[in-house]
Amino acid sequence: MRFLHSMIRVRDLDAALHFFCDLLGLVEVRRREHEAGRFTLVFLSTGAPGDAAEIELTYNWDQEEPYDGGRNFGHLAFEVDDIYAACRELQAGGVTIARPPRDGRMAFVRSPDRISVELLQRGAPLPPEEPWTSMPNVGEW
Repeated sequence: MRFLHSMIRVRDLDAALHFFCDLLGLVEVRRREHEAGRFTLVFLSTGAPGDAAEIELTYNWDQEEPYDGGRNFGHLAFEVDDIYAACRELQAGGVTIARPPRDGRMAFVRSPDRISVELLQRGAPLPPEEPWTSMPNVGEW
């Protein structure tokens, strides 16, 4: 058995692509437009060698209301080289750090569609560092 992808529905495809590609660093590997069904599928990958798993963004063209229940999905998790740098870059892009990396190892953010995204430090945790150690949690993740 081989894991293929996780699918999440997005209401604003441009905002979702900005979050996942521009801010998190994923790359679009293929896109399928389905005129008859009025939806677009966009597949994203980390681009890392040997990492075949993908995220499928499903954009239903006629969806006007926000999707609810994003927390019921669980979360996506990504390993990062420097959790502090990743969080600084996300913050600079307007993303709220819901669970700061106080321990130098783990943080949570949310996509524009409220999908929880866990960031985990590759290897050993980084030494605790401000402003992260004193930053409170925000909302839910």
